Amino acid sequence: MSPVGSLPARYPFTDSGTGERDDPLPVVFIHGLWLHASSWDAWIELFRDRGYDAMAPGWPGEPGSLTAANAFPGPMARTGVGEALAHYEGFIAGLRRPPVLVGHGLGGLLAQQLLAGGMAAGAAAISPIRFRGVLRPAPAQLRSALPVLWNPLNRRRILRQSPQHFHRDVANTVSERESNDLHATCVMPAPGRPLFQSAAANLNPFSPVRVDTAAARGPLLLAGASEDRTVPASVVRAAARRYRSSASSTEYAEIGGSGHSLVIDHGWRITAETVLAFLSRHGLTPEAEDR
Repeated sequence: MSPVGSLPARYPFTDSGTGERDDPLPVVFIHGLWLHASSWDAWIELFRDRGYDAMAPGWPGEPGSLTAANAFPGPMARTGVGEALAHYEGFIAGLRRPPVLVGHGLGGLLAQQLLAGGMAAGAAAISPIRFRGVLRPAPAQLRSALPVLWNPLNRRRILRQSPQHFHRDVANTVSERESNDLHATCVMPAPGRPLFQSAAANLNPFSPVRVDTAAARGPLLLAGASEDRTVPASVVRAAARRYRSSASSTEYAEIGGSGHSLVIDHGWRITAETVLAFLSRHGLTPEAEDR
């Protein structure tokens, strides 16, 4: 049985009178730093084939095309975690029913926050950036973030990730050729502010990089990548431990042999099927709702 019936009444369901939903279960994909919303295109096609109403709204100020995002990234410069969260809250409030959320990196943090806030039926957070209370960043994560964090002025800037940096820290488990192709077809400039907010989360009692891990909510999947240098699997496991006292369902899965590019590289289907299997286990499928 789907847990969506316990969610806030501001998400009315439409009934056809036959006992079946008139609108399919929505899935909202939330991308992370340096990736454009179009990086979810293959996922959207797969989830629509499975009967979901899949969509990938970009961040606030994000141009609709990757070409425009690379040419005119300025409107995203001041985007932080709070601004992105409010943006997705507004988007979800306009849906006819509570969605499933699938987030990657920063998007994985936002998915957890939105789920804890009662905005979703369930969520999968893939290699999510750490939140307040997750204490120990791994050395590989520090090496990945230092090129941004060394200069405080980067907090207010839009930053570009070189193909070399992308291959070293994001697409480190694929060939240089595939990495360069992914950089050309998925990567856009990103604001530096969320990285500073994440780095300072445990020093700032008012940090927006926090998750209410005790909140009553729908099921949550936390997925780590065994070779991830941007958000190492150890960080995702540490986040999962923060949910140990939660009465709500929390699962951890680790994708072997994968780096942070696990949602866009040649192995993306393995990650997607892991998420779909999780949704099936918890009745968050179009088929389960039609029974």
